[in-house]
Amino acid sequence: LMPFLHLPIQSGSDKILKSMNRKHDQEYYLSIIKKLKNVKKNIKISSDFIVGYPGETEKDFEDTIKLVKKIGFINSYSFIFSPRPGTPAASKKSNQLVENQNRLKKLQNILKNFQFVNNKEYLHQYCEVLIENKLNNQEKYFGRTKHMIPVIFKADNCRLGELANIKITSF
Repeated sequence: LMPFLHLPIQSGSDKILKSMNRKHDQEYYLSIIKKLKNVKKNIKISSDFIVGYPGETEKDFEDTIKLVKKIGFINSYSFIFSPRPGTPAASKKSNQLVENQNRLKKLQNILKNFQFVNNKEYLHQYCEVLIENKLNNQEKYFGRTKHMIPVIFKADNCRLGELANIKITSF
């Protein structure tokens, strides 16, 4: 089992999850994470969040914040709701843009703090990095750790697809 899993939940509110036609609720999601941690104690989780889904109340949003704080996601993707063609929510209208922008900013700041704390653990440590590509016109390469943390490092010659042991000097 890899030490990292992207496990999207979208919202910490069971009401919003049901409205999104998701097949899970918060309790089920947390039970999956508990099972994973029983098998691999140090597994790290990332997720996706949609803020401002039609009908989302302040309580629904706070349920999401509580979930985020409970899990401590090391990386996440978060967006304000927008209708997508071909989805059940395609006909739903987004509302309260300013409030949704404020909620998104609050959520992203909390997520950013968890990411900061996680990344700080790697400072001055060597990490195994999978080399993905060379940066254009530079002697720098881009890769990711086994926890999907992006790493940019200077090197003379690396082979794409190889693993390199890189010392993290800043983040």
